[in-house]
Amino acid sequence: METLKTTSTFKLGNTLSINRVGYGAMQLTGTGVFGDAPNRDNAIRVLQEAVAAGVNFIDTAEAYGPKFNESLIADALYPYKKGVVIATKGGFNRPGPGQWIPNGDPNHIRENIEGSLKRLKVDTIDLWQLHRIDANVPVEKTLAPVAEAVKAGKIRYVGLSEVDIKQIEQAEKIVPIVSVQNLYNLGNRSWEEVVDYTAKRNIAFIPWFPLASGPDKLQDKIGAIAKKHNATTAQIALAWLLKRSANILLIPGTSSVGHLHENIQAGTIELSEEEFAELSR
Repeated sequence: METLKTTSTFKLGNTLSINRVGYGAMQLTGTGVFGDAPNRDNAIRVLQEAVAAGVNFIDTAEAYGPKFNESLIADALYPYKKGVVIATKGGFNRPGPGQWIPNGDPNHIRENIEGSLKRLKVDTIDLWQLHRIDANVPVEKTLAPVAEAVKAGKIRYVGLSEVDIKQIEQAEKIVPIVSVQNLYNLGNRSWEEVVDYTAKRNIAFIPWFPLASGPDKLQDKIGAIAKKHNATTAQIALAWLLKRSANILLIPGTSSVGHLHENIQAGTIELSEEEFAELSR
C-alpha cells in the first residue's frame, strides 16, 4: 500500500487540516453522472484505497447519482476514519443523465441538507457547498436555510461553486465562506482572479476538472517536463496546480485504483520555478 508522502496540507476554515491531494467521487456514478456506480464493489474499493493511502478530503454532491454517490461513500467509509473530511453540495435538479438545472429554492436547499445528513450518516456536514447560484432566486434566500443549518450545528463550513468575487462577497453577508470550487486547470485559467482573491483571504480554492492539461500547444512542454520527473502528463497538470497557489486543494476523480495512486503521487512532484513559469506561459 502506497501512502501519501507529501506533507502539503491546508487548514480549511483554519481548523480542519486537509492533505492537498483529495478525491472527487463524481466518476463513481452511472453514465451522465446518473444512477449508481456500474461496478459498486470496485467503487467501494477505490474509496477505501483513497483513505488508506492518506487522502482525507472526499468531495461528493447530492446531485451525483443523484443521491447514490453520497450513500456509496457512507457504505464504503462509515464509520469515518478520524480526520476524514467529507464535502458535499446541493442546489441542482437532475431530471436525467447529463441534465443539470440550478434550483436555489430555500425548501429544495433545506431538503438537500437534510437528505445529505441522512445519506452520509453524519450529524454535521464538514463542508456544504452551494453547487450553483440560481439566477432566478436571490442568493440571500438560497443561503438562508444554510445559515440556519450552520447555527443548528448541522453544517460546519460553507463553500460556493462557479462564482466570481462579487458573488463571494455577497454570500459572505449571509454566512462565512471557506471554499470556492470553480473550473480551473492548466489549460483553462479564466478564474485566475478568484484564485488570487481566495489565496489572500485564506479561502480554499478547489479546481474542478483539474486533470485537463490544456491545448495541444502545451503538450510538448508538458511532455518534456513529465519525462524529466518520470511522471505522466496528468501528474504534471496536478503538480502545476499545487505549485500555483498554497490554498489549492485537488479533487481528481477516477474509478481506477491504478489512476488513484498515480494522482496521489502527483503530490510528491515538485516543479522548479523555471518549469512552473514555462508551463504558465
